Amino acid sequence: MSGPFDRWELRRRSAREGGGAERVRKHRAAGKLTARERLEAFFDPGTFLELDPFVVHRVSTFGLDERRIPGDGVVTGWGEVDGRPVCAFAQDATVFGGALGEAHAMKIVKVMETARKAGVPIVGLDDSGGARIQEGVMSLGGYGEVFFRNVLLSGVVPQLSLILGPCAGGAVYSPAITDFVIMVEGTGQMFITGPDVVRAVTGEEVTMEALGGARAHAELSGVSQFTVGSDAEAITLARRILSYLPLNNLEEPPAAPAAAPPDSAAAELVSAVPSDPNTPYDVHAVIQRVLDTESFLEVAEGWAPNLVVGFARLAGAPVGVVANNPAHLAGTLDIAASTKGARFVRFCDAFNLPLVTLVDVPGFLPGTAQEHGGIIRHGAKLLYAYAEATVPLLTVILRKAYGGAYDVMCSKHLGGDLNLAWPTAEIAVMGADGAVNILFRRELEQAAPADRAATREGLVRRYAEEFLNPYLAAERGYIDDVIDPAETRAKLVAGLTVLGSKRDERPARKHGNIPL
Repeated sequence: MSGPFDRWELRRRSAREGGGAERVRKHRAAGKLTARERLEAFFDPGTFLELDPFVVHRVSTFGLDERRIPGDGVVTGWGEVDGRPVCAFAQDATVFGGALGEAHAMKIVKVMETARKAGVPIVGLDDSGGARIQEGVMSLGGYGEVFFRNVLLSGVVPQLSLILGPCAGGAVYSPAITDFVIMVEGTGQMFITGPDVVRAVTGEEVTMEALGGARAHAELSGVSQFTVGSDAEAITLARRILSYLPLNNLEEPPAAPAAAPPDSAAAELVSAVPSDPNTPYDVHAVIQRVLDTESFLEVAEGWAPNLVVGFARLAGAPVGVVANNPAHLAGTLDIAASTKGARFVRFCDAFNLPLVTLVDVPGFLPGTAQEHGGIIRHGAKLLYAYAEATVPLLTVILRKAYGGAYDVMCSKHLGGDLNLAWPTAEIAVMGADGAVNILFRRELEQAAPADRAATREGLVRRYAEEFLNPYLAAERGYIDDVIDPAETRAKLVAGLTVLGSKRDERPARKHGNIPL
């Protein structure tokens, strides 16, 4: 008869073998790491402590009583990332296809509760075919328990989801609630209903990748914020994201050594933004010359590129960056950009990251598709997000700031703490051409046909000189200063130094009601 240590070793070996050597071989042949390999790569070497390796399901129907695999298809525990504690779980696709059952769910719930009590991030490495059908409503109940914790932890500790394989049906809602989703191209998929159901119901022919692959969600749906090429890249990126974030909402983000751009960067800013207000440019050229060198990590790069958002460091301090990008749709705000910006602003506010907003916006994108699609309520999301934010808010108007978009892009009126403008800034209800058409319509109609073009050109020039500048706003205190572009980084660093201790008390309430 075997002794207690023999039984212990046998059970541990069984848990580590997952679904067996053959399934593990096929899993690796698909270019994927196993659940344990993923966690070992994610955590600092030697720091992973596993929870519940001996848990098994309690179902006896459909032959499951003969298939009780220790761990039940998910590996959970905690460890350290860059020396800081983090909780995580990794679904094991070699066991029941990673499908979630009652015991599987309760393991995830336990580690999420640990993250809540300890005040540390929770990271999910998802690779699952969905609910374990054999367990019926117990699987659905398990998902509900996980979803409830996702909501409970939202804004309390950072939550990341790595989609490293299929994520189908109800399983997709947990990642959707988390703060950031990273998908591996070619292996990660997310969809409510798969291609077979789509074909049966709608007659559409679509592949899994086209329906719910990484690019579909990064560029079309906006569900995923990052696309990578392998498990290893996803894990490295997750570690980098965490490096900008505090462990929880009661802590400050971790500082790093300052890395100022080259001395030439400040002088180059004035030429990075064309003087012609109708000439497009890529706002990344400004970001790279203002924030710490190589510190910018763009979020949702493939979705709504007319608004750039991401993490960076300013003199070593982590900040969130929001910037209109005239290289796409002239930098206008549309439905997707408004939603993208609002969620990012709210995340930064929840986790104490100051916000740097770079403005060059001619307004909201016009058209029936936008109006009927709800640009009013979607645009209001971004307005709402800035207005409720209590972190330090620093804004620089580079060029255009027209109409309601001037207000929405972190203006002084929405609570901006330091609002600066370059001399090239144009702050007005609309551009000169549109304004002249409205304000001087009668004069233009009365002008002789031969003189109409010259008359209009003179009126446009006069309007631009008198009204398309930052000084009317500065005279009223809506702009705190009009600065030389070369001073931008220094002014922002100084502002962040003063505002680092900002406290802004708001009326007590259960929660607000953000437009949907």
